[in-house]
Amino acid sequence: MFKLLISSFYFFLPAYFTNMTPPLAKKLGLLNFLDKPIDFGKIFVDGKPLLGSHKTWRGAVCGVIAGLIVIFFQSWLFRFPAFADISLFNYRQVNIPALGLLLSGGAVAGDVLFALVKRRLNLKPGAPFIPFDQTNYVIGSSFILTLFPIVNIPMTVWITLLLLTFFLHIAVNRLGYILNLHQAKW
Repeated sequence: MFKLLISSFYFFLPAYFTNMTPPLAKKLGLLNFLDKPIDFGKIFVDGKPLLGSHKTWRGAVCGVIAGLIVIFFQSWLFRFPAFADISLFNYRQVNIPALGLLLSGGAVAGDVLFALVKRRLNLKPGAPFIPFDQTNYVIGSSFILTLFPIVNIPMTVWITLLLLTFFLHIAVNRLGYILNLHQAKW
């Protein structure tokens, strides 16, 4: 059980970093020219913002870059027995850039999809939407990797990640709130 937990966590590190990067990129003022809403400020037919101004190209691009950096680092670490032992697949036999883009892009897509749902439900940015605020990027990544199965990730890993991420997300967001990186505690 412990190895499943560690291996799942290790596999999902690129998506975790993808999800953590947008508020940090904003705080550091990275790529300010990309601080534009993903939805281009469009209004949905219900008169509400499509996503909202807080979902930006900067966050998406910086998040995907962070995820790619992490997966390339994991690929490099695979040469060491301890990291090969906790890996869910052989990093030498996988298209690392494609996997990094799918995993990170899926995390961003899940976040954006549930932001769209939150706006339709008339929930403001930062309003609690439990459990989806905590797991949207797991759902997005699992869906994308199911559509493009370049690695075989067992269902037990996705279930483990949903549960693990729910609790980790709350803990990390509380820390981010304390550090004034974002406004929501959850």
